[in-house]
Formats: sequence, C-alpha cells, structure tokens
Amino acid sequence: MIDYGEISQVLSHSLIVFVILIVLTRLIGKKFLAQMTFFDFVTGITIGTIGGAYVTTEVRGHYVLLSPIILTALVVLIGYVTLKSTPARKLIEGEPLVVIQNGKIFEENMRKIRYNMDDLMMQLREKGVFNLSEVESAVLEPHGKLSVLKKSQHLPITPKDLNMATAYKGVSSEIIRDGHIVEQNLKQNNLTHEWLYNELSAKNIKDIREIFLATLSTDGNLYVDLRNDNPKYIQEVEDDDSVI
Repeated sequence: MIDYGEISQVLSHSLIVFVILIVLTRLIGKKFLAQMTFFDFVTGITIGTIGGAYVTTEVRGHYVLLSPIILTALVVLIGYVTLKSTPARKLIEGEPLVVIQNGKIFEENMRKIRYNMDDLMMQLREKGVFNLSEVESAVLEPHGKLSVLKKSQHLPITPKDLNMATAYKGVSSEIIRDGHIVEQNLKQNNLTHEWLYNELSAKNIKDIREIFLATLSTDGNLYVDLRNDNPKYIQEVEDDDSVI
C-alpha cells in the first residue's frame, strides 16, 4: 500500500535540502566554483553528505529512493525557470561582476564577493596575462571564471587588422575510420570511391585496411594516418628520476 505520508515527507525534506544547498552555494560565492581548494572540496562534500543524511534518516523504507528523483526534477525545473526568467536567473545563478574596467581594479566589487588579489592574479595568469597594465577589462562570470579583454596594443594581430583575405576554414570530415569508409561523409562532400582510391594511390597506399584515420579538410586536402606508423623515438614528457 502506498504511504502518502512518507511520500509527502520525502518531498518536503528533499525540497528543504535543495533550497538550503542553493542558498549556501550563493553565500559561498563565485570563488567556490572558480577555484576549489582542498578545504572548499571537503566543505562541499560535508554539506552534501549532511543534506543526504537528513533525508535518509527522516524517511523510512524504500521511499527514500524518491529523493534523488525529486532533486533531479527540481534541477530540471530550476533550469527551465532560469531559461525563461531573467530575474530568477540572476537570483539563482548570480550575474557577471566587473572587477577591472579601463585598467582600474574595482576593489568594492571584489570585496562584495570576497575575491582577493591573489585570486585575481591567478586567474589572469591562467588567461596568459602576467602584467595588470595589459588589461582593459575583466569580468567575473556567474560560474566563477574570469573573462579578460586586453588593451588593444597588447592584442595579437589578426588578418583582418592587416586587411588580408582568408579562406574559409571549417571542421574536417572523417572519410576513413579504423579501416572503414564513412559513406555518409563521403556523400556529403560529393566525393566518389574512385576519387578516394586515386588519392590513396597517390600516397602509395594499396590497402584501405592499413588506414587508422583519414580526414578531409575544407580546402580539399586528405590527411591519412596509417596503423603502426609510430615514430621510432617518442619524446618523454615525464621528468627523469635518475637525473640528480
């Protein structure tokens, strides 16, 4: 027999845990999401464990299995609400916060979210910026990542800056994978088996089963990688422990 009292209890307890987790996450702030230290990791696990224990101790029997289903449904619901409502999205997920503008640091904004200079410098270095004087603007996104715009004199030169025309460059297509022709991609590129075998013959490849991967770039070049064609010498990336 279905115990509606237990169902009501697991629903209310799951909802309480979900709301508490959202509130605590918002209170902890963007830093928790951006760079999780060992202490942050332990804190997050502890909070989640306590939340789960609260539900399991208050709900009896197999009804506790409804809790993850309810929590998943709440996550989906929150995702839909934040998609449709901008105020709800700002309340639940937060909003971007400017920490540098026109080369000047906004200490007040950093103070609001307990974001210190060490955090800022670390995330700037992750973006390849080692000198604050190069930064025009920096925005801390709701997910905790830092978006950086360098000053124009520190931006890399692009073909557009030099008024140079460039060819279209898209995603290459797999033509052969693990010794088998990908027929769909061959047809999408309006190519025939005859064209493919002629290209392979020009590369002195007689057996298609020798090919591990072959891709076609948007400019019509066919890249071919054969099986067992590894170089005799492979550079080691690891440090050599024998060197003192």
